[in-house]
Amino acid sequence: MSKGKSIVLGFLVGASVTAGVTLLSTPESGRQLRNRVKDQSMELGNLLYSLKEDSIKLKNQLLRTSKEGAVLVRELTEEMRKSVEDWRDTVEPHQENIHQSLEQIESSIKELESKLNSSN
Repeated sequence: MSKGKSIVLGFLVGASVTAGVTLLSTPESGRQLRNRVKDQSMELGNLLYSLKEDSIKLKNQLLRTSKEGAVLVRELTEEMRKSVEDWRDTVEPHQENIHQSLEQIESSIKELESKLNSSN
């Protein structure tokens, strides 16, 4: 016999012996045991059904949340782009004035330096 068949046969014999010993040593009657197993299997079925329903709800909530998040990110990106453009539009006209003022200051400093150098 092959090794795989031996393992399967050993498992089946062990399971059968265990089931038989369990049934014989159980303090409950067969009817009570069957009713308890039936009740527990129904509870397990209800639990699995509830778990399935909850997982479907969770999946739907995740999809909804990710769509809402994508919309919010898109809106935020657009608002930031507009803010940067507005800032640039506000600063750009003053940029030329700042350059002109800096050139005037630089020119004044050079004149002062030249006057100081000529007076020495």
